[in-house]
Amino acid sequence: MAELHDWLAAGTPDAILVTVAAAEGSVPRGPGTHMLVGARRQWGTIGGGHLELHAAALARAMLEDDRPACRLERCPLGPGLGQCCGGVVHLAFEPADRDHVARLAAHGRADVWRAVALDGPPRRALFDAQGRPLDDVSPPSDAPLFAFDGGTRVLRAPDGGRWLLDLVPAPREHVWLFGAGHVGAALVRVLADLPCRVCWVDERADLFPEHVPASVAVEVTDTPEALVDAAPPGAVFLVMTHSHALDQRLVEAMLRRPVRAPADWVGLIGSHTKRKQFEHRLRERGIADARLAELVCPIGIAGIAGKEPAVIAVAVAAQLLALWERRRTQPPTPSGTT
Repeated sequence: MAELHDWLAAGTPDAILVTVAAAEGSVPRGPGTHMLVGARRQWGTIGGGHLELHAAALARAMLEDDRPACRLERCPLGPGLGQCCGGVVHLAFEPADRDHVARLAAHGRADVWRAVALDGPPRRALFDAQGRPLDDVSPPSDAPLFAFDGGTRVLRAPDGGRWLLDLVPAPREHVWLFGAGHVGAALVRVLADLPCRVCWVDERADLFPEHVPASVAVEVTDTPEALVDAAPPGAVFLVMTHSHALDQRLVEAMLRRPVRAPADWVGLIGSHTKRKQFEHRLRERGIADARLAELVCPIGIAGIAGKEPAVIAVAVAAQLLALWERRRTQPPTPSGTT
């Protein structure tokens, strides 16, 4: 979704939306990947290399047409484009409609399906995860009977017309970031391009930048513990405020949350010494050792010793990517008991 928001923010009047509609064999990116191509700029990527150059050239050629029509292109990567991965990518090209993209972006907190006619004039409709039309937009009468399961694919209507059924999923991962200092700001910049939503919390409104990425929601509050209580199971918490006392209160609130699956992940910026101090104080306040063992402090993947904000941000983002990969490939398990 980031490339859609970026295109809307840029105010560019004309662009072609390129979607990986289907893939066979080894390919750079899978179905559902998007890229917007304007006359001079590009937003997003379908994998780079010759495939992307070819797609951008086709898109820009379409922009020269006064009334560009949708199209579906079969792109063999080996014989056609000289790429060593050797699979086949089917790309859907459609004139980007600002109202359609804006409505799609507005539903970014939930899964959305797009139905796009690939033959003839551009026709589109949006559906929610259950297949219900969104924003009072009804599917065209000649559309096939869509099955809203699986992923992005091309369907054929009874009259032979082709349709792109495109799943645009909402981010599955949510991060609660407490602290708007230098490290917090650096981390937000890194997380902006990752598949997650961020709730960025601090009591100091003047620390937040004027503009934040579309995936970031700013919360200015002097009672951040209330946001801890409101987070759903499986929350990713990152604590890096300006106050060790506030850090401790937040971590205590996080470790007192009910044990549920998927398990929460609690990360605290600081040294091993800070961890030991927190463990001692929280143990005195009744937090069980099993819960204290789940506290991640220091944060960041091992082997990176730099303390510059940007370095810490990259190390923490890599740690979260590894966490999310494990969550996708392993069944969820609850945290330890209190």
